[in-house]
Amino acid sequence: MTRINKKPDIFLLGVSAVLVVLGILILASVSASYSEEKFGTTYYFLKHQVVWGLLPGLILGFLAFRIKLEFIKKWIPLALLGNLILMGMVFLPKIGSTYGGASRWIHLGFISLQPAEFLKLTFILYLALWLANRTSRQKPEGKKSLYKTDKYDVGLIENKLSKTFFSFLVVMGLISFFLILQPDISTLGVILIIAALMYFIAGTPLWHCLVIIVGGAIGLLGIVKLAPYRLNRILVFLDPQKDPMGIGYHIKQAMIAVGSGGIFGKGLGMSHQKFGFLPESISDSIFAIFAEETGFVGALILIILFSLFLWRGIYIIKNSPDRFQKFSAVGITVWITFQAFANIGAMIRILPLGGIPLTFISYGGSALIAELIGVGILLNISKNVKA
Repeated sequence: MTRINKKPDIFLLGVSAVLVVLGILILASVSASYSEEKFGTTYYFLKHQVVWGLLPGLILGFLAFRIKLEFIKKWIPLALLGNLILMGMVFLPKIGSTYGGASRWIHLGFISLQPAEFLKLTFILYLALWLANRTSRQKPEGKKSLYKTDKYDVGLIENKLSKTFFSFLVVMGLISFFLILQPDISTLGVILIIAALMYFIAGTPLWHCLVIIVGGAIGLLGIVKLAPYRLNRILVFLDPQKDPMGIGYHIKQAMIAVGSGGIFGKGLGMSHQKFGFLPESISDSIFAIFAEETGFVGALILIILFSLFLWRGIYIIKNSPDRFQKFSAVGITVWITFQAFANIGAMIRILPLGGIPLTFISYGGSALIAELIGVGILLNISKNVKA
C-alpha cells in the first residue's frame, strides 16, 4: 500500500537553506567595495537584498509551502495574466525604469520589481496546469466505451492537445513579444528550454516539442543577428582571444578571476577582479568572484549543492501523486538548476555569455523572491510524494 509522506523533503529544505545563506555571505563579500564606492557604505546591496529580497521571499515562500495546491491551481491563470500586465507596465513613463538600455523594472511606490523574474514561475505553473488538464488519465463522463480500466485513449488526448496547442502558442508569442521588447533574451531562452522539457516529459506529440525547439531556435538566431553584441558573445565563445580589450574583455576577466583562485582561493573579501575589472561582479559574474576568493574547493562545493538540489527535485518528480504536481516539480527544478549551471558554464567558458543570473546568489530582490516561492511550492509538492 502506497503511503503519502505528509512531511516536506528535509534534504531539499536543507540544501536550499544552505544555498540561500551562502548567497547572502557571497554577496556581502563581493558587493562591499562596489557599494562603498557608489553609496558610501559597504552594506547597501547586502541590506537591499535582505530587506527587499530575502525577507519577503521567505514569507511568501512559507505561504506557498502552506497553501493547498488546489487553491494555487485556481489562481494560476489570473497570476499569469497579472504578470503579463506588469510586463507591459515596464514601458509606461514614470512607472517603468530603464537601466543599461533595457526596460525591465517597474516602480510602484516604494517597491521596485522585475516582472520577468516572476514570469518564469507563473509560466511554469500555467504550463503545468495546461499539460495536466490536456493529458489527464481520468475517464470523462459519457465516454465509457472508449476507456478501459487504468487506461486512456492516447489518440483522443493527442487530438485534444492538438486542438488547444494554438492557444498555447498565442500565450508564448505574447510572452516572447514582451521579453524581446525589453529586451531580456536570456529569460526568453530559459522559458523556452523549460517549456520544451516539460512538453517532452509530459509525453505530448513529438511535433509539439519540435515546434517549440525549432521555432525558438529560429527566433533566437534572428534576434542574435539583429543585435551585434549578442553575435559578438558567440564569436568570443568560439575564439576567446578575439579582441581581448573589447568584445572579449568580459570573458577574459572572468577566466582570470576563476584561474587566479587556485585550489583554495585568495580568501573571502580578497578578490582583485571585483575592483572594477570584471563587469557585473555582483550579478551575472558573481560566480567568477566567488571562485577567485574560495578557489576550486569553494566552486566545487557550490556545484555539488546545486547537483543535490537537482537530485532531490528528480526524486520529487518521480514520486509526485498527480500530473500537475509532477509537471510543476519538473519546471521548478529545471528552472533553479539550469540557471545555476548555465551561469557557471558561462563563467568557465563552457557556454557563451548569456546574462543569466546565478540562482540564490546573484544580486536581485525580485529573482530571490521568485526563487524562494518556487522552492516553497516544490516543498509543498514534496509533502504529497509517495514514500
